[in-house]
Amino acid sequence: MQQRNESLVTSLCIDNCRLNDDDICRGCFRSLQEILEWGETSSSRRLEILDRVTEREKRINTR
Repeated sequence: MQQRNESLVTSLCIDNCRLNDDDICRGCFRSLQEILEWGETSSSRRLEILDRVTEREKRINTR
């Protein structure tokens, strides 16, 4: 997915924005709250979100 470099953590958006019933984007696997805070948050916080997204994507794709 994204390179883990704290100085360059770009948006996970793939222009496939549709939220599921849990308010998780079906394209990038971020929660609505994570999407809203992305543009104003630090690189370290973005890395935390990236970790959650990775786990969330695995969990959703194994259903």
